[in-house]
Order: sequence, then C-alpha cells, then structure tokens
Amino acid sequence: MSNRLEKEDSPYLQQHKENPVDWWPWCDEAFEKAEKENKAIFISIGYSSCHWCHVMEETVFENKECADILNDGFVCIKVDREERPDIDKHYQEVHQLLNRRAGGWPTSIFCTPQNKPFFAGTYIPPESNAGSIEGMGFKELTRLIATKVSENDAQLYKNADEVKGFLNHVEHPKEATVLKEEFTKNFMLQAKNNYDAKNGGFSVKPKFPHASTLNTLLTIDRLYDDKAAKAMVTTTLDAMKQGGMYDLIDGGFCRYSTDEEWIVPHFEKMLYDNALLSGVYTDAYLKYEDPTYLQIAKECTDFWHNHMSEDDLFYSASDADTEGEEGFYFTYTYEEVYRLLENANYKNIEAMLESISVTQEGNFEGKNIIRFKDATEPSWFKDVKILLTSLRAKREYPFIDRKVQTSWSGMMINAMFKLSAIDSSYKEKAIKNLDALLNAMFIDNVLYHTALIHKIPKIEAFLEDYAFLSQALLQGFKQTGDELYLINAQRFANKALEEFYDKGQWSFSSGEFVTKAETTDNTYTSSVSVMIDVLLSLGTLLEDEKYTHFAFKTMEYNSYELGRKPIYTPYMLTQSLRYVKGERIIKLHRDKLQTNALELAKLNYPFVQLKVSEDEGFMICGDKSCFANTNDIAEVNELLTNSF
Repeated sequence: MSNRLEKEDSPYLQQHKENPVDWWPWCDEAFEKAEKENKAIFISIGYSSCHWCHVMEETVFENKECADILNDGFVCIKVDREERPDIDKHYQEVHQLLNRRAGGWPTSIFCTPQNKPFFAGTYIPPESNAGSIEGMGFKELTRLIATKVSENDAQLYKNADEVKGFLNHVEHPKEATVLKEEFTKNFMLQAKNNYDAKNGGFSVKPKFPHASTLNTLLTIDRLYDDKAAKAMVTTTLDAMKQGGMYDLIDGGFCRYSTDEEWIVPHFEKMLYDNALLSGVYTDAYLKYEDPTYLQIAKECTDFWHNHMSEDDLFYSASDADTEGEEGFYFTYTYEEVYRLLENANYKNIEAMLESISVTQEGNFEGKNIIRFKDATEPSWFKDVKILLTSLRAKREYPFIDRKVQTSWSGMMINAMFKLSAIDSSYKEKAIKNLDALLNAMFIDNVLYHTALIHKIPKIEAFLEDYAFLSQALLQGFKQTGDELYLINAQRFANKALEEFYDKGQWSFSSGEFVTKAETTDNTYTSSVSVMIDVLLSLGTLLEDEKYTHFAFKTMEYNSYELGRKPIYTPYMLTQSLRYVKGERIIKLHRDKLQTNALELAKLNYPFVQLKVSEDEGFMICGDKSCFANTNDIAEVNELLTNSF
C-alpha cells in the first residue's frame, strides 16, 4: 500500500511511496501530529540520483523492523533536496554544527516533537558495528531516541535548545577590508596548496571538478599571463577529459570521482556540473585554442540537449544505478569489448584495448570504465565509440529525474550562449531553451524554482533561480544584442534585491523558511557571487550606479573572509577583481556583433561588455567615457590594453 508520498510530484519522493515507512511530505500537518502525539521527528533528505540514498532505502526504509520502529515512535518526513534546497541548506548547517564536519546525502535528522534538531547523520546502516560513522546502527539509534522522547529526557531537550540557540545566532564579519588585486596572491597560494600536480584537481579522493576555481584561475591567467594558473587549469582539464568521471561514450560528466585519477566516478550526472564544466572548457578553448576543449564543451551540452531534455526543457539529473547495480549501464567486460572489435574485423585488438583501459581485471569491480591511457584520443576511437554505444543501447538506461529547475537550466543556457560565439548553431538552441524555461517557470509575474516537466510549478523561486536565470539572460544579451533579455535580467535582479538583500547580506529563501545564502562555491557557484556578477553587469550596461553599489556592498560585507580565504569564494574573487580593475564596454553595430562573435569572445581582457549601437566600428568605453574607436577587430585587444 502506498504512503502519502504517492500524491507528490517529486521523482525522489515517488521513489519512496511504496516504503513500509509511513512517510509524510514536508507539511504543517506532520509537525502538528508530532507535537500532539509527543513523537520524535525523523527528517530524511536526499535526491533521486543519489547512490547512497538508494542504499539507505534498500537497507533501512525497506526493512520492516526499521519501518516498525519509525512508525511507532516517529513522524517521518521525506524531503527532496533539489525541490526544497532551502530546507536542505538549513539541515546541512545543523549537521555541520552537531558533527563539526560537512554533511551530505542522504541526510538523517532527528528532532524533538517541537521540531528542534538534536542529532544528525548521513547514511546510517540498519545494524550497529557495521561501519557507521555515527557509531550506532539505525535500529538501536531510533529505539533509543524514541524512548528518550517518550520519557521527556531532560538532557535531550536541553541539547535541542542549545542547538536552536546556535542556529539562531547571527555572526557578522569582524571588519571590512579594502578590495585589492593582492587578494589573488592568497588565492594562488591556497590553490597551489590544494593542487594535485600529478592528476590535476584540488583535493584528494573523492575529487570534485571545482569549476569555479578553474574559472578564476583562467581569469588570473588572462589578466597576468600567469604560468602557474595556466598549468593548474590545463593539467586538470586534460586529466578529466581522458575519461572516467567524463563519459567518453555518451558524453557528459558524472558528479565526482571516487579516486584521485578521475577514473571511477559516482555515475550520476547532474545538469549543473555539465553546464558549469561546459562553460569552463569553452573559456579554456577561447584562451588556449585546444580543439579538444571545444569538443568536450559541445559534448556536454549535446548530451543534455539530445538525451536529457524534452520540449526544449532540461531534466535535472540521471541516476548512478541500473536495476540496483551501480555503474551497470556505463561499464564493460573485457570479453564483450574484445568480441565487439573482433566482429568488426579490427586487428591488434590487445593494443587497442590497452589504450582505452580495458583489461581482464577491470578498473571497477571487475568491469571496465573506458578511459584513454594517454592524453591523446586514438584516431580509431570515433568508430569504436559507435560500437560501444550499440552495446549500451541494449541495456536499461539509468533512472532520469524529469524535474525542471530554473537555476540549473539557467546555467546550461548560459553555457550554450557562450558556445554560440564559436558555433552559431548553439544560439538558436539557447534561445529556444530560454523561451521554454520562461514559459514554464515564470507564470503571472511569479518565478518558480522547480516542477516535474509539464506540471504546474508550486515552489516559488529562491535566490539561485533569480541569479542564474539573470546571468543567462545577460549572456543572451551579450551574444544577440536583444534588449528584451537585458530588460528581463533587470526585472529579476530588482525582485531578488527586494526579496533577499539586506545591507550587504543575502538570504537564500524568504517566506516560511528563511535561510542564509552561502558565499562559498560548494556544490556549484554561490548564488551571492552570481548576483554580484549580474549587478555589476547591469550597473555597466544600464549606466545605473545603484546596481554597482549593491554589488560593492555585498563584496564589502564579505571582504574580510574574501581577503583571508579566497579559495572558498573563487567566483566572488573574480568579481572583486572586475570591480577593482574596471570594466570595458565595446559599442558596435548589430552586424558586427554577429560577424565578429568569435574574435570578440577571444579578447584577452576578461571583463568586457558588448552593447549594440549605431556607431561605426568598435568603440571602446569605460565607466563614464569612451577612449578609442577602430574599424579593425584585430586592433581591439591592443586598444583595450592601452585604455588602462
């Protein structure tokens, strides 16, 4: 018999509708029931493509003994963190506070009947002494908590009150620091300390791609011709594109690598990773002119456009598991690949297999993830790729989460508009995607965060939706000159300021569940830093200093930490460099915008806006005056340099 989640749109909640646990969605009725019946609250947060969320469902939530304990002593609430990132952010803060380390998914939160949290974990196995970081198995833990709550244990309630007090405490920065170019020195030192010189990337395993860090290093190289920044960028991009975390067959990046060499990923693919990394590879191609970077950028967007979209709307994610087995769709046995090449009449098959890392031992649980042994793609791989694709076509594709998310879709549209400067075919696609997104998620002058495709959205937008959608609109304006994009970006920025801004601080959400917006670039770029980008652009393009003022006040509010630990806020560092060094506008005729798109995108100075005008040639302007004019696009780089 289905539980209450049966009526929910979220694919993640739908995955749990047949659990024996008597789940509630997040709603007032659930909290009222807990208080009325004096039952503890168990809040479980995850998302549809999360491998360990599936493991916990299988081992705990499908376990009748675990379910009986929960149903007797708890009110149980399921939350899709992609649908309600405001709730997730709050409880990630709870986990950090209680455990002194970052959380993750699944997130397991235990609260008093008054919804005051006192215990937080991630994956908790059913039995004790089974490798649980929290030290106690789920059955033992829940029995203990249910007993203590029913007995109104004084210490438990005291601990919960203390947690509540810590959560309500707002700590403001110690002092403001003058924004300086010198912040880059600290950033470079910190980046080098984290950098893996052998494999690229900025951590040990598990290894995430850190798109914002790579973007800032690219900016530093463009500004200062920094060889160390270039080496960190190119080594990392070269290592990632060899395959493993990057899917060489279908295209697209998986969420992260479980090893230091980018070989074995968690196989789920997220829209935000592919959007942000497509942007990084595009920018790297424009700077370094390596055609393989452009190939990766295109493959990321093409994968999403061809396999992960419907009616010009992007799906949010695909799963790691097929039929309960992680990576089954993505991996190959030695024998099946050998037979495939043999049947296609290839010679020297052993050497071919070695060059794509296919061995009898395998590199993942006895099977093989395709990865180039060397940095260069073998000349025959394009044909073999078609054969490997045919093998996958016989398998069940992993579960696809068909939610449309405004923020993540905005990221991909932004990446496609960037690509359109190199390949104009992406412009038409980006325009269609943007129109479809606005039609689906901006209804009666209200912007929404997410909805299952073709369903009416219910959850209103958060700061990240306004930020990334506005950024995409401004990129659309830059590539097309269409002033409607600029007008809409201004409209959404104004609404974001009204809803979420207060004297340099930003909230992530407003209304029933207010959460502070993060300034660090964690899972993806901070929405605060993206809003700074949007506001600086609007200030320049509209010649309206109030937007620049709000951007500055935000950076000033965060300047103390920005100066000390810029590695945590790389995109904000990029925007502070932009503010300190100054922006340039190139005014040009619409015809020149289209015919010189690639040359304009390749300009070395990173902080350039484009604005259509009736002027002849390319007019180089600053904040309040214009410096030079030329009819020759080849002279623009030098004129930009000489304008400082």
